[in-house]
Amino acid sequence: MPTTLYTYFRSSAAYRVRIALQLKGLAHSHVPVHLLRNGGEQHSAAYAALNPTQLVPTLVDGDMVLCQSVAIMEYLEEAYPSPSLLPKDVNQRAVVRSLMQAIACDIHPLNNLRVLQYLEQPLGLDEAARTTWYLHWVALGFNALEAMLTQSPYTGRYCHGDTPTLADCCLVPQVTNARRYALPMEPYPTITRIDAACHALPAFEQAAPENQADAA
Repeated sequence: MPTTLYTYFRSSAAYRVRIALQLKGLAHSHVPVHLLRNGGEQHSAAYAALNPTQLVPTLVDGDMVLCQSVAIMEYLEEAYPSPSLLPKDVNQRAVVRSLMQAIACDIHPLNNLRVLQYLEQPLGLDEAARTTWYLHWVALGFNALEAMLTQSPYTGRYCHGDTPTLADCCLVPQVTNARRYALPMEPYPTITRIDAACHALPAFEQAAPENQADAA
């Protein structure tokens, strides 16, 4: 059965999964779900039946239908273990997961589209205020993440060692979003260095928003 990813080019959660799929070299197809067109295609009855959260991404892999990007990446790691995107050592796996969750749990949820839309309506915040909100929470998260990476003895070319892990899958989309909102990156030299190393790999470029068929 084919592997299908329901995705939106600018979604950082979908971007994470696209990177993981590319790093693992898994053949798959994309079904675009435009989060802004027609009030948001994710709210259509057909998509809500597939994914009741009405968010992207959704992975369909044979009979498996799975939402939530971190759960999807963990599933891919277990179902398709080579190449591995987690270290073998249990302690080091926990370190990678802590980096993943610092991004996926502490930074991203405060800044995703539906939060920004709620700040606009019904709360009535203008674009400048929404941007201030966005930059505050990303900077707070990046301050912690930079310290975690700087202090960890495991940090190498990438977030953990010299091969990409699931932590890098999470990091790069968040940096892409931060730059889109003009967050100054000078305070984050380790994050910036790792992001550049990732972008040197074809898998990350193939998964990038601007290289998706639905980019607009």
